[in-house]
Amino acid sequence: MLSEAAIATIVLVAVAASFPCFVYGAWIMIDAEAVTWDVLVYHLKFIVVGLTLTTVPLVTWMLPRVLEQLGGLVAFHAFFGLQAYAFLLFGFTGIVRIFRAKYEHNLYTEYDEDVLLSEIGDENMQFWRRRLRIGVFGYVLCWIIAFLSGTARYVALYV
Repeated sequence: MLSEAAIATIVLVAVAASFPCFVYGAWIMIDAEAVTWDVLVYHLKFIVVGLTLTTVPLVTWMLPRVLEQLGGLVAFHAFFGLQAYAFLLFGFTGIVRIFRAKYEHNLYTEYDEDVLLSEIGDENMQFWRRRLRIGVFGYVLCWIIAFLSGTARYVALYV
């Protein structure tokens, strides 16, 4: 059986490994001239890996232990970790609308640079794009704060 320190180290490494996945996944979208289906799938491969590396340790190790350890730094860490997921869900509502509009107009397979995203879908497309940006920015900011506070807790307990 692994010690608590060994499990904590594995969790720290897994969560730390998710950040490069997020950065590269974001870079794929920023760097793409046209977001085709292949670009979207390639982007999602890295984002899903990053979310898995963060979420599996959260659900299997952190959440079951949080109430028995609830204190200053743990509460701070848990608050920002949960806020990160709240921002992710907030951004997801925008992703769904944008994806649906682009999918209905076949822009993932037959990209047309003359078709503006604001011209397809509903009249609130700019709202959904803003919601996506806020969700992604909020997720990353809260994730970084949660990661740093979790790392501080790890150092305080195990180093």
